[in-house]
Amino acid sequence: MKPLNYPSIEQFREFVELRDYAPATKTEYVRYLCVEARHFGSDPAGATEVQLREFFLHVRQTKRYSPVALNLLKCSLRLFYRDFIKVADGWRVFSDLRIQRDETIPVVLSQEEVARLLGGVREPRFRTALTLIYHCGLRVGEAVALQVSDILSARGVIHIRGAKGRKERHVPIAPEMIQRLREYWRLHRHPRWIFPSPGRNWRFDSRQLNARLRGAEGHLSVSAVQLAFRMARAQAGIRTEACVHTLRHCFATHLLEAGVSLRLISEYLGHKSLDTTAIYLHLTAPNEERAREALGQLLLRVQPKP
Repeated sequence: MKPLNYPSIEQFREFVELRDYAPATKTEYVRYLCVEARHFGSDPAGATEVQLREFFLHVRQTKRYSPVALNLLKCSLRLFYRDFIKVADGWRVFSDLRIQRDETIPVVLSQEEVARLLGGVREPRFRTALTLIYHCGLRVGEAVALQVSDILSARGVIHIRGAKGRKERHVPIAPEMIQRLREYWRLHRHPRWIFPSPGRNWRFDSRQLNARLRGAEGHLSVSAVQLAFRMARAQAGIRTEACVHTLRHCFATHLLEAGVSLRLISEYLGHKSLDTTAIYLHLTAPNEERAREALGQLLLRVQPKP
């Protein structure tokens, strides 16, 4: 794709860097401004409110942006026009654009399905990473970026840094999982990363994989773990549209089934509100069974007597 050389985009990039946003958010804000620039084929600084309204209609009706993408686009352009070039005073387009997020129910696998899926992963780095994600309820980005110093084995917790919303937290970890992490780390002994990256084209490198991992500059990529999960899901014959994040949902649901309190699970997941975690309450098998029993009793009480 041809790079854009409009002055306002480069200036906006510097403006965003001054903001206290997560790195991924900064990248997305600039990227979405470029989407608008390519749509009009001109410097976005010259766009009018009428053009912006037309653009929002285009991405919603023609491009069919998801609510998440549409909200990111709205935030990016609002920052650009209102806070950066300051031409949006009196513009109603940002308040007129209403975005209703889909209220979807998370996909949750049974414990047997999780065991079958993880049991089919042969590559140690992927098997260990996916097992850790399920065991601690981590986001995939949190798992791959785990450092050796984050394993606080004496306390039985791991330290999660750079989480969503820049909120750090401690998550409990069983001694057996710590042992698995140690066993995998001993294969490469990288001084920093638990899951170092072999880099691109490593299969064509004459060095052994573990030697390459030992000298890695970065950690394992999110996309590599996602691909490993999809392959494991297919091999396990699981037809449910699960993804790596499903393991995080499984963590929460299975802990609830085991009797762990909702408040504790919410803290482990790093949720800001209990309302976010409460969605798992109705997904647990014991709760559903109790609901079916209660419904059966209610039906018997209202049934006409013969």
